[in-house]
Amino acid sequence: MLNLVLQRQKERKFILLNIAYFIFFLGLYTVIDSFNMSYQAMNDQFGVGLVVLNISINVFMAMLSMIMMGLTSAQFQFAGKESKGSNMSFLSVFFGILTYGCTPCVISFFAAVGISFSVAVLPFAGLPYKFISLLLLIVGLVWVVKSIQKTTCTLPQK
Repeated sequence: MLNLVLQRQKERKFILLNIAYFIFFLGLYTVIDSFNMSYQAMNDQFGVGLVVLNISINVFMAMLSMIMMGLTSAQFQFAGKESKGSNMSFLSVFFGILTYGCTPCVISFFAAVGISFSVAVLPFAGLPYKFISLLLLIVGLVWVVKSIQKTTCTLPQK
């Protein structure tokens, strides 16, 4: 099944869909970064190396998210069900919004649902949390691939 899903990624429809996924997720990860600190402020405070690292990780995370979404879309067409691992890209985005977002917003959000705690200042413009998001995406991709390998196509009964 994995070979069929990978072959499907070469079709024009999926190439366009994957480009759209990539642009969407890259934009989303860039916006999440800007909630924490602008790239200019990051450059002024930590240097250009951290800016390049953050942008590189954003590109890599967008690629992982694109791959997961493309694979699960193709799997859905074959098997009629989507992998639960595809939700990891959205979990990573949600995690990013909660950790990279402005501190007052995050504290207000958690206080509204009954969770109160003090939020520490994020080191290196939230880089450790970005690594956690990256780890979530890698786990999700592994989960999606294993799920696709286990999926079988059912032939319609006559």
